[in-house]
Amino acid sequence: MSITDDRPEPGRSAPAALDAGERKQRIRRRLERLLGIAATEGNEIVPLRNGDRIFPAMLEAIRSARHTVDMMTFVYWRGDIARQFAEALAERARAGLRVRLLLDGFGSHPIEPDLLEMMDRAGAQVSWFRKPLWLSPFKQNHRCHRKALILDERTAFTGGVGIAEEWCGDARDETEWRDTHVQVTGPAVDGIAAAFAQNWAECHDTLFDERDRFTGHEPAGDAVVQVVRGSASYGWQDMQTLIRVVLESAEEHVRLATAYFAPDDYFADLLCRTAARGVRIDILLPGPHTDQRVCQVAGQRHYENLLDCGVRIWHYQPSMMHAKVITVDGVVSLIGSTNFNRRSFEHDEEVMLTVLDEDLTATLTADFDEDLKVSTRMVKGRWKKRPALQRARETMTAPVRRFL
Repeated sequence: MSITDDRPEPGRSAPAALDAGERKQRIRRRLERLLGIAATEGNEIVPLRNGDRIFPAMLEAIRSARHTVDMMTFVYWRGDIARQFAEALAERARAGLRVRLLLDGFGSHPIEPDLLEMMDRAGAQVSWFRKPLWLSPFKQNHRCHRKALILDERTAFTGGVGIAEEWCGDARDETEWRDTHVQVTGPAVDGIAAAFAQNWAECHDTLFDERDRFTGHEPAGDAVVQVVRGSASYGWQDMQTLIRVVLESAEEHVRLATAYFAPDDYFADLLCRTAARGVRIDILLPGPHTDQRVCQVAGQRHYENLLDCGVRIWHYQPSMMHAKVITVDGVVSLIGSTNFNRRSFEHDEEVMLTVLDEDLTATLTADFDEDLKVSTRMVKGRWKKRPALQRARETMTAPVRRFL
């Protein structure tokens, strides 16, 4: 039986359709009870589409900070934007703010050494999460994939964006990746700050100091937000529960955009079961431009069954599709660092916002529908006739699927 089974008792009729407010309340209570994480009210969530909007908002927030700047990222590569962030962080440190930057030891290794030296000289605290040379092979597989920026305990950013030239622009061609970030104000900032603190505590002795004010939050908007943190461990994880409850609660339409689609058989089957209930499912994935071809091929082994189930699969054409966004029934949005793959569900440190807000969901849905206009839909009959070489490639991914 489903963990969210709403089948009527024998002799009783099925429940009437719920309005938007009732749907939001129902999924909120399911998630709060099954995850044990309270949602917060009074939040404002501002969606930011692509680097042309994301990076200026983040840099302005850093430059306007007055007390503390905490930032963590999986990717910190090269390019002018990488230097702009380093300069902004260094300037705030020189101004007397506490500035902390947490870099994943694997994902951020291409960062230019002179940027690290500049921030260090300015007084910023830069720490590395699990440097590969210091770890056992087991620990090296568990990375910090979270992206978070927290300013003065009042404002936060999270989503899919890394700090690199690839994310600049507006997805106009293959050099400008497509992604989505959000700016958060209100009590949900504390959940994002906790994600930073959890990983900082592994790398640094001091968790907080006198510059942390620990004051409350004034209401900033109408969005209800639950912040879910995923961490590497054995057994069933919170991120898997989150995705499971959302899909099992869907009644009309699920839109899923993800950079890396390589689920296990359970979650692929869950998509089919959701579609079998009459829920329309659209999945938007990278097309010809992807930085992880093996992951793409591993996910394609599910295409035939998903297409047979009625799931619609789209390949984004202009550039790398790197967003991690799910919208459900016009009332619920999931956005953060989590991909629809085993690596995000089982191996990596992740953070995801569940936002119950019709306005945000409408904006993200409109963005998704715009992306479909420049995407190619996978056709069931044609996919079944794919070449033997493609089928062989899908089979050859078997030894590494659990790590993708």
